[in-house]
Amino acid sequence: DVQLVESGGGSVHTGESLRLSCETSGHTYSPYCMGWFRQAPGKEREDVARLDRDGAARYAPSVQGRFPISLDNAKNSLYLQMNSLKSEDTAMYYCAADCLYCDDPRDACFGYWGQGTQVTVS
Repeated sequence: DVQLVESGGGSVHTGESLRLSCETSGHTYSPYCMGWFRQAPGKEREDVARLDRDGAARYAPSVQGRFPISLDNAKNSLYLQMNSLKSEDTAMYYCAADCLYCDDPRDACFGYWGQGTQVTVS
């Protein structure tokens, strides 16, 4: 069974940085679309960043230029470097994998989800 485990969340101050990691296990890496999502209390889940099989990245306008997404194939791990953090970035962050095409806008495109890691910016 495929498992995604996020780590790297925490509490930081405005302007600081965090690096989220998503380690995948239980399968041989499948070069489909992977991504990061977030959900703040009382708000809908938001698509933060996606990375496709060719290495092309897509970002939400709110994080463009601040949150580069990357993948380490050797470690089967996905990363989100979060720079210049703002209070509005506070949310639970989720890793997702196994979407066939990053162009598919549906969250349901992703077959596997992690349990999330909390990021709090004050």
